[in-house]
Amino acid sequence: MNGSKILNFFLGLIRLIVGVLFIFSGLVKANDPSGLAYKMGEFFEAFASKDHFMPKLMEWLHGYALPFSILMITFEIVAGIAILIGYRYKLFSYLIFLLTLFFTFLTAYALFSGNVKECGCFGDCIKLTAMETFVKDLILLALILVLLLFRNRIAQLFSNKIAGSIMVLTLVFCFGVQWYVLQHLPFKDCLAYKVGNNILHEMTPDSTYRPAVYETKFVYEKGGVNKNFTEKDYPWQDSTWHFVSQISDLVKEAENEPKIHDFGITDYDGNVQTETILNYSGNVFLLFSENITKANTSNIEKLVELVNTCKKNNILVLGLSGSDDIATKEFTTKYHLDIPFYSTDGTVIKTAMRTNPGLMLMHAGDVKGKWSYLDYPKYSTLNLDTKDNAIPLFATAPVVEDTTQSH
Repeated sequence: MNGSKILNFFLGLIRLIVGVLFIFSGLVKANDPSGLAYKMGEFFEAFASKDHFMPKLMEWLHGYALPFSILMITFEIVAGIAILIGYRYKLFSYLIFLLTLFFTFLTAYALFSGNVKECGCFGDCIKLTAMETFVKDLILLALILVLLLFRNRIAQLFSNKIAGSIMVLTLVFCFGVQWYVLQHLPFKDCLAYKVGNNILHEMTPDSTYRPAVYETKFVYEKGGVNKNFTEKDYPWQDSTWHFVSQISDLVKEAENEPKIHDFGITDYDGNVQTETILNYSGNVFLLFSENITKANTSNIEKLVELVNTCKKNNILVLGLSGSDDIATKEFTTKYHLDIPFYSTDGTVIKTAMRTNPGLMLMHAGDVKGKWSYLDYPKYSTLNLDTKDNAIPLFATAPVVEDTTQSH
């Protein structure tokens, strides 16, 4: 084998590795484009609030995180296919080099700034640390640079007509899959709230858990100069310092945190009901809505029908929303949805349920089913065992007879 054949062999191998990696990365994220959008939002927030880098622009970009997510996922898959078949190879070799350079910058930012824990390059299904992702991007960047340098040696595998058709079909596939997932739910749920998990168990730390360690610093001012003090070095005897603010710096990150560490349910009077609901021995439906005013109501009649049937069979249906009690009351009144609502953090709801609204069936803390607003189940198809649902969710205080006698 001469030198030219050896070079062509290695170029083909690199093309295969790069193309497949781009396609795989895009497909994994296409399973849950909302997840990438939330991760992009983290970067925009970090740039704006922690680095004070073009905060107005970052806030604007944050509002369009989902469209950017869809386009980025689509481009990854399209670029991977283009590299494999050699379609407009010179153009796509430049484009994937620039995209990978951008990804490398983001992963470096996540690694060295500590403002973002993970880049989300393979979605939530394949977790990589910031260091692993950064090293992966450096290797990928080197491979793509080789393809870019030898771009003139790569020929298109098919005719323009066939290659163009492949690219069009790829575009249709990418947008179609993501549209379906956004209307329904991810094909594979990789989050801690997936069917089969016990939420209470996922919230409980094991013996290896070590909480994060923070150091509190006090900002004081004297003579127009601000200075940070800790409790150890604060000049207690010098009363000329004036208090400005208090800050907490992360000294050591938490170790082996439970997968769910921020899920909480409170009623609108501020009473925590998390364990009461998660420990309930019967069946309970939870209707999740991050923002009730933006909830999709295209299939609300089917939800109302399910709720009414559940009430006849002592099956609990509860609402969890990031909205206030006024908004949830207006919603339930308008759509004749006779269920009580509780307050839950909106960010947590977006993690637990990717559609707004979405329904979860739970039994003794175990997640038994999840449905988007387009897929509410019929009660008759669920075959629920209702023997434990005769037990009330909240124990009522026993009635004490009045034994006093009036004279």
